[in-house]
Amino acid sequence: MAQKRRVFKKRNDKPRNDRPSYARPEPAAPYVPKPVVTYGKPTMLLEDTLRNTFEFKGGTWIPFAMSIADCRRDCLVKELSQKVNQMTRYEVRFPI
Repeated sequence: MAQKRRVFKKRNDKPRNDRPSYARPEPAAPYVPKPVVTYGKPTMLLEDTLRNTFEFKGGTWIPFAMSIADCRRDCLVKELSQKVNQMTRYEVRFPI
């Protein structure tokens, strides 16, 4: 049976530095904490398959001006597990 040929690479004993000596890393920017945001009471919103949003007011679901994507930019949005008529429920809290 033929033996497998083993390849031995020649080791270079010199330390290798890939970076040029003039390249220095810039110092990291100081940590600035985000301001604390307080949110108001939760509002229930529904989103249908066409990404239309609805708010419950006066006993009926009326169209809401902002989409859930718009709400995620400024507000605290939590998706709730129960669906209503194949629409997704969200709890949205607007900043005060």
